[in-house]
Amino acid sequence: MKEYLPRMIEDKLAKQLKASGCVVIEGPKWCGKSTTAKRFSNTVVELQRAKVLKQYQTYMATEEENVLKGERPILFDEWQKLPQLWDHIRWDIDTNGGRGQYILTGSARPVEDKGRHSGTGRMAKVIMRPMSLYESLESTGEVSLGSLFNGVPEISGTSEITFNRIAHLICRGGWPESIGDDDETALLIADNYFRSLTDTDITQVDDIKRNPERARKILRSYARHISSFASNKTIIDDVSSGGSTLDDKTLASYSNALRKLFVIEDLSAWSPKLRSKTAIRTADKRQFVDPSIAASALGASPADLINDIDTFDLLFESLCIRDLRVYADRLGGSVNQYHDSSGMEADAVIHLNNGDWGAAEIKLGGNMIDEAAENLLKLRRKIDTDHAGEPKFLMVLTGLNYAYRRPDGVYVVPIGCLKD
Repeated sequence: MKEYLPRMIEDKLAKQLKASGCVVIEGPKWCGKSTTAKRFSNTVVELQRAKVLKQYQTYMATEEENVLKGERPILFDEWQKLPQLWDHIRWDIDTNGGRGQYILTGSARPVEDKGRHSGTGRMAKVIMRPMSLYESLESTGEVSLGSLFNGVPEISGTSEITFNRIAHLICRGGWPESIGDDDETALLIADNYFRSLTDTDITQVDDIKRNPERARKILRSYARHISSFASNKTIIDDVSSGGSTLDDKTLASYSNALRKLFVIEDLSAWSPKLRSKTAIRTADKRQFVDPSIAASALGASPADLINDIDTFDLLFESLCIRDLRVYADRLGGSVNQYHDSSGMEADAVIHLNNGDWGAAEIKLGGNMIDEAAENLLKLRRKIDTDHAGEPKFLMVLTGLNYAYRRPDGVYVVPIGCLKD
């Protein structure tokens, strides 16, 4: 058994267990939800096991008093296989009180039930994503995102991750099962995830039959347009150009299934007030929960990325967004993007719950750092800081080796040096 590597979600999970009767951990398959949840549980019910599921279905029908038996907290793993659990748990919390009683984990959202109670005040949800580079021990963590929010005057750090290694980390992804394996095995695990996703999971998520080959074509088109604002029509045209046919309704069915599986996680727009009257574009940026999904969809190896710098750059942005989301979530915040009709943009806006914000441009190489820094400075001048407040930091996130602060105040941070 592999050594357990601590996850950033642990602090949030512990706090929510103190505040709520039940915590629901959602996220894609293989991201480590069950392994982490078990460390906080005294009873584990693995509903993905057919025998256990059948037993609890029988309890639901004939012996309801046995459904919630066990030493608390009780973990119901893959709870969406038995969605009636939700109301049983809510009723128990309402009737008997108590916090930290249950943990539910799921790699797919259950089929919607209009009669199901929302769980407000009883159930807290947290999102778990694949591992960041700091969690997988590949980032040195010499630069803290939290310290940038606190206005640290100077930074330093040296990333040991080479360009070739970045290409491998993109294709491998942040799946815990692959961390520490030899390169060939790690890449095979990522590819197996993609195959399982398109061959099985996309149908099992809601019992709607879907064509694996069509799923792969849609994901390939999505990957071709990753980190862009490509429209649904663009994806439909991509898939249809190969002789297949695809309409809006079918694309929506596949896309919704992929969102239920936590595979697609588009980057929504940040909308501050501006001094100018320039319209803010609110379209989402195409994004996956992990860059390895895009690499597998494209059939791209690390060598392929090195030989195709444009694709490498887009998938590097996807890797950085994944890590920023993990770190921002730990700090009590979220990640968005900014884009307006004048062409002004920021690849990432990290926004904390207290209103603080910082902006980042993501550049794989060093030849674009000056331009990226100038763009961030223009953005700061354009934002109405009387309403949005001054940015706590401006950062160029790179695949370079050294972290430093420029004379203009913009931080240059290698992804291999960053942590929460």
